[in-house]
Amino acid sequence: MLHTPITDCELTRHLASLPEDGREVFVALDATARITSVGATTMINQMQANHGLQPLETYVLGQAYLATALLTSLVEGNDRIQLSIECGGPIGGIYTEGWADGSVRGYLKNNPIPLTKELTSLDLDELYGPGFLTLSRLLEGKKTPFTGQTMLQWGNLAKDLATHFDQSEQTPTHFILSIDFNENARVIGAGALFIQAMPGWNREGLDRLADLADGLPSLGKHIAGGRSVRSFVETHFTGVGLRHLDSTEIRFFCPCTREQYGRYIRHLSESDRADIAEHGPFPFEVVCSNCNTSYRWSRDELLRLLGEVK
Repeated sequence: MLHTPITDCELTRHLASLPEDGREVFVALDATARITSVGATTMINQMQANHGLQPLETYVLGQAYLATALLTSLVEGNDRIQLSIECGGPIGGIYTEGWADGSVRGYLKNNPIPLTKELTSLDLDELYGPGFLTLSRLLEGKKTPFTGQTMLQWGNLAKDLATHFDQSEQTPTHFILSIDFNENARVIGAGALFIQAMPGWNREGLDRLADLADGLPSLGKHIAGGRSVRSFVETHFTGVGLRHLDSTEIRFFCPCTREQYGRYIRHLSESDRADIAEHGPFPFEVVCSNCNTSYRWSRDELLRLLGEVK
C-alpha cells in the first residue's frame, strides 16, 4: 500500500506530540476479566487521508477501525479478524480486517454517506438502519473461518458489538469507542476500550467494571491531551487488581502491492485480457478498496504484463 501524506501542518505537529499508537492489554479481578485499550489517533488520521473522508465518514469508519484494533487482541500469530456490517441505511456497509500484530485496514461502502437531511447529533441509528453485524476469525491453517452473525439492534457499534458477544459467544463485554474532534473538525484524539469476561468471572465483578467504565471521562480527550492510553486505564481502574500483560503497535496497514494486482490481471480470462489490451483505458488503474491505494500501468507496461501470460 501507499500512504497518502497528511499535509495539514498543524495536525502533523499535534500527532508528533502524542504517544505512539498502541494496544495495551490488562487483566483484573484475579484474571477473571480482561481490559484491552488502544490509542490510535495517527491510525485514524491516516485512514482519513487515504480514503479521502469527511468528518462524518471519518467518525463512522473510525469507530470500526478502533473496534477492530481492540479485537485483534483475540487472535495471535498470523491469524486475522474481520468485522463487517451490512445495513439498509445510508452507510450501506462497513468492512474492516485486523491482524494479531495490530495492523488494521478496511473501507466504508458509501463514501460520502448520502444524507437526506442535516445531522443534529452523532446518533447513527438512522444512518445504519436495519442490518447485520458479522465477526469472523480466520485462523492460520484452518480452511474455514469461525463466524458469528447478529442483527443490528442499536445503530451504535459499541452497543451492537457487546450484544454480539453476549448472543453469539455468551461472553459479557463492554466497549467504548472514542473519537475527539477539535473545532476545525480535525481528529485530535482517538482511543477505545474493551472489557471482556474471562473464565471464572462473576456478575458482581463484571458489573463493577462496567460501572467504572460508564463513569469514565472521554478517552479521546485524554489522548488528545498528550497522555497515554495505558495511563488512562491505570488511573481509572483502581482497586480491581489491575495487572498489565502486553503492549502492541497499532497501525493502518494493507499488504496489497502493485505486483499482487499484476498477478490478478494476468489471471483474468483471455477475453477480458484482450479487451483491456485493446480498449484500456490508459493508464490502466486498479484501486484497492481496503486502503484506497491506486496502482497504474501505461499501455506499454500493461502489454508487457499481459505478454507474460503463458
